[in-house]
Amino acid sequence: MTRVAVVTGGTRGIGHAISVELKNAGFDVAATYAGNDEAAKKFTDETGIKTYKWDVGDYDACVEGLKKVEAEHGPIDTVVNNAGITRDAMLHKLTPQMWREVMSADLDSMFNMCQPVIAGMRDRGFGRIVNISSINGQKGQMGQTNYSAAKAGVIGFTKALAQEVARKGVTVNCIAPGYVDTDMVAAVPEKVLEGIIATIPVGRLGKAEEIAHCVKFLVAEDAGFVTGATITANGAQYIAG
Repeated sequence: MTRVAVVTGGTRGIGHAISVELKNAGFDVAATYAGNDEAAKKFTDETGIKTYKWDVGDYDACVEGLKKVEAEHGPIDTVVNNAGITRDAMLHKLTPQMWREVMSADLDSMFNMCQPVIAGMRDRGFGRIVNISSINGQKGQMGQTNYSAAKAGVIGFTKALAQEVARKGVTVNCIAPGYVDTDMVAAVPEKVLEGIIATIPVGRLGKAEEIAHCVKFLVAEDAGFVTGATITANGAQYIAG
């Protein structure tokens, strides 16, 4: 039986790697994106994975987008909430808009993407949800009160929803990546990036494919006893107790 998976922010960076990993594992993958049409077209041309454009911070857009995916692919068994943004500034310089944009994309999206599909997963007795948090949602990061708060909220959301649906055959887990070699990290000034790498015991940035491997494990048919968990994938930069 082919499972249908939706990967948000699925055309670039970690999302790109997750989409390809799941396709190679036999999933029928639908990848969402927010605005970069050129990157989305290139992604589809290279991978054959169909893309869908909507704002994961908009509940109505998620409802309509998920309905379209189900109409074209079938019932959604798996959701990977990977989409996220940063709007960094020290709190005294952070604007309400910068706060709201990050909360919308990084935290509201958890509700927006899960609530429309959770009833179907419960009814069918199977579902896999993986939410992508961050090392900075675990330890905090100066200049990222908005991002750290949102990503910490992702972990709390994961734990609560996991308990709600555990008896229905639905698992809900979280991955908290450290610094991964993506466009977002590449935008960090070189000297700052060197300082970050110096604090990572394995001595390098993570690879998007390494996060994708974690996702593949969590969404597997035989991973049903793993739920409510947060996998830290950060090269031992931060070890959560």
